[in-house]
Amino acid sequence: MSRTARTILPLSLVAALAACTSTPTAPPMSDPLPPTAAQCHADAAQSYVGQPATPQNVEAARQRAGAEIARVVKPDQMVTMEFREGRLNVYVDKANVITRIACG
Repeated sequence: MSRTARTILPLSLVAALAACTSTPTAPPMSDPLPPTAAQCHADAAQSYVGQPATPQNVEAARQRAGAEIARVVKPDQMVTMEFREGRLNVYVDKANVITRIACG
């Protein structure tokens, strides 16, 4: 083995071993404010059942329920089934009249 090969081999081993060592890291920082749970109180919006599902009525129901968003669900409409705590679901009939209001 040549002198150059003898020098390179130990240096490569040192580099490989150095890559395996770990340095201590700081613990992850926490968020300054903890997440707040989304709100939705469908009972507060029940007065809109029987009303037409106009954009104004849906928005007023959303505000009264304290929900982040509202979704109008029409008859036979396919919807995602994931539960969203801050969503107001406004169910309507074929005449676009609100038949049911629920959170999720």
